[in-house]
Amino acid sequence: MEKSIKEILITEEQIRQKVEELADALNKEYAGKNPIFVGVLKGVVIFFADMVRKINTPCEIDFMCISSYGGTSSTGNVVVKKDLSVDIKGRHVVILEDIYDTGNSLDFVYKYLLGKEPASLKICTLLDKPERRKPGITLVPDYTGFVIPNEFVVGYGLDFNEHYRNLPYIGVLKPEVYQN
Repeated sequence: MEKSIKEILITEEQIRQKVEELADALNKEYAGKNPIFVGVLKGVVIFFADMVRKINTPCEIDFMCISSYGGTSSTGNVVVKKDLSVDIKGRHVVILEDIYDTGNSLDFVYKYLLGKEPASLKICTLLDKPERRKPGITLVPDYTGFVIPNEFVVGYGLDFNEHYRNLPYIGVLKPEVYQN
């Protein structure tokens, strides 16, 4: 599996430090507010678990599952496969996202959740890839871990055809792996 990795972009230690920084900021903002952290499955699972274990204020968690990807690229059509199981009306909600790429998925989730009338709605993304943003997508994450170049990345929950999620770092996949 690791022979398919061109380079390690973000090490396990860098991720750990960034998760602590992001959690510290969220702990300060949401102290005493009982926020709901929403994860967008599947890629967010590892980041989500690491983040919520660092949250030291009472909180709740929930998940959504959406899809807009086929292979290496977004189809642009977002489908909700699993909706929230709790009512977020009047609640403080933080979307935890693994990667903000084209923006289609996150823009959809943000607008979808906004329609459920939360008291506040913010976004915390581990990775931001602004070069891939589609025209018209203007959403800006409130918390960003790393801004990354336009490379196909895997690991720490991110996949290529459901593989590589279990790598403890963020790596750049060799083009010959996904171009065949």
